[in-house]
Amino acid sequence: MATVDIEAINKRIAKESEFVEKITGEVAKVIVGQKYMIERLLIGLLTNGHVLLEGVPGLAKTLAVNTLSSTIQTRFQRIQFTPDLLPADLLGTLIYDQRKGEFSTKKGPIFSNLVLADEINRSPAKVQSALLEAMMERQVTIGENTFPLDDPFLVLATQNPIEQEGTYPLPEAQVDRFMLKLSVGYPNKEEELEIMRRMASEKKPTVQPVVSPDEIISARSLVSEVYIDEKVERYIIDIVFATRNPKEYGLEELQDLIAFGASPRASINLHQAAKAHAFLRRRGYVTPEDIRSIGMDVLRHRVIVTYEAEAEELTSEDVVRKVLNKIEVP
Repeated sequence: MATVDIEAINKRIAKESEFVEKITGEVAKVIVGQKYMIERLLIGLLTNGHVLLEGVPGLAKTLAVNTLSSTIQTRFQRIQFTPDLLPADLLGTLIYDQRKGEFSTKKGPIFSNLVLADEINRSPAKVQSALLEAMMERQVTIGENTFPLDDPFLVLATQNPIEQEGTYPLPEAQVDRFMLKLSVGYPNKEEELEIMRRMASEKKPTVQPVVSPDEIISARSLVSEVYIDEKVERYIIDIVFATRNPKEYGLEELQDLIAFGASPRASINLHQAAKAHAFLRRRGYVTPEDIRSIGMDVLRHRVIVTYEAEAEELTSEDVVRKVLNKIEVP
């Protein structure tokens, strides 16, 4: 029965995933390389999951999100986070109309489909929590009125590494709201040469909108139908549980290095992201390789290491890598 279903899903994916190539083709006109980042942004789009991009300035994080949004016929809003930003600047506020003698609602920039929260860790906790509440509830309360946010609604946030001055680290509980946290690296020599040449030329490439929000919403429902075997589901659970009880999985050396393991949200997100990863590869079923490919992005911000680990210069990425290498692949 499952095989028949998978064949049917494969056919539908082949037809409905055509827009992915259109998007990547348009994005490639502007962005050189960064395939990993673009693919992960698409996974966020296909699973309704918010994405946090971390990397030093100048790695085209903002440009990538900007370009991606231009390929979709949808409303896009970029919000530059600064230390003096207020929650009302983000969500909106009530304005008193003297002539009418009543308050009217002025909606903020959060009322958009794709929201780029640029340098999210440069704003204070009040603003961060206002944004994260909107991300979770997908609605905003201004005064006594609650307004639902449009679908699709996706927050793509960028942050500079915490070592940089003038930043407010996002609390762990709030970072957990992001489905994926990407670590954006430097381009290689050939890519950097191409970037340099493109930026030197006077003619700047532009992208065209090639996909509608309805196509994305329709693709999302197909992503949720991607088949995932029970063995693969148990593989996800084992990975997540190994971050909580490493000893049970023969990872005694990690026992004193993990302060907090991944939350149940990690299992849910790993399940959804793996389906989208399979969809992007035109496959109607999830393999353990999908889990391994996306595992680091789902878990790196959810595993909190102890002071002991920090003293040994071990990061959460090191811990997740050890877990992924230890858990037996079905």
